[in-house]
Formats: sequence, structure tokens, C-alpha cells
Amino acid sequence: LVAYPAQSRGDNMQSCWNWFSGNDQRRDRGEPSIVAGVAREVIEGYDVDPDRVYVAGMSAGGAMAAIVGEAYPDLFAAVGVHSGLAPGAARDLPSAFAAMQNGSPGRPVGGASVPLIVFHGDRDGTVNPRNAEYLLDHFLDARRGRAARGSATSRGRSPGGRGYTRTVHHGDGGVVVE
Repeated sequence: LVAYPAQSRGDNMQSCWNWFSGNDQRRDRGEPSIVAGVAREVIEGYDVDPDRVYVAGMSAGGAMAAIVGEAYPDLFAAVGVHSGLAPGAARDLPSAFAAMQNGSPGRPVGGASVPLIVFHGDRDGTVNPRNAEYLLDHFLDARRGRAARGSATSRGRSPGGRGYTRTVHHGDGGVVVE
């Protein structure tokens, strides 16, 4: 099952999540509580295994997914972020644009960390690829220690010929950040 919560233009002129707003970066407040509420409705309405519930997003949605995953580690088994930013990377619209352009390490917004997978193109002109590293570091720091059991990096090419770098960080119970 997949739920696609959407943002209205009345709440954001670009129909993007307000990941940069202080009221939308905490548990039981603003947009994170809406996303968590949608997940709870799906879990209860369709008898979903709670150990197989994930949150994912792209760009502003990726930033919001990271916030929601950190704020609700009891609800989500893992987080997927494509071209997003670390939780707490901005506090208002001007700092959001600065973080998108230059990268920002973010700050904890509460909760514990769940496993995370990040995808980010190295030529992204909207969200600086540096944000992927900041996001990885943020989730590793939340786990109280950088890659407790180490990490492994590999490089390769996809069947379509695109190059990639993959780094996997291991911790208690297996992969914690990729």
C-alpha cells in the first residue's frame, strides 16, 4: 500500500512541504503530525504490519520524510530520501534557500534514528549534493556514534551507464544508513 499525502497551494505556494518551518519540525505538530496521522490511518484501516511501514520523499518531501522519520521512530521502520535535507537544516524560508544552495548539517528535531537510505545526484542544481552527506551524518550522529561497526564504499555503473557511489554504514542489527 502507498499513501501519497499532498500539500495544498494554500499552505505552500509551490505545493511543497514546509520542512523549514519550526512548527513543522517536531513530533505532534504541524505537517509531521499530518503525515504520521495518514500512516496511522492506513495501518489501522488495512491491518498493515507496523514493522513494514516506511516514509519516503523527494526534495521538500525528502526533507519532510527525514523529519517525520526522526520524530516518529516508533511509527516508521525506515526512511528514504531523494535529494532532501537533514532535519532542522533551516528555520525559515531564507535559510531554506541557503541550505538548498550551500548545504546545511541540520540539528536534531527529536526522537531516535531509524535506518535511512539516501539518493542524490551529484549534479543537482536545486538541492546541493552536499546535503546528502549532511543528512547521512545527521542520522549517524543520532545513532550515537558514526558507523559503530564501520562502513564500506563501492563505485560502479548502472546498466544504463550512469556512474554511482554507494556507501553502507553498519551498526547494531545490520545496515543503519546507506
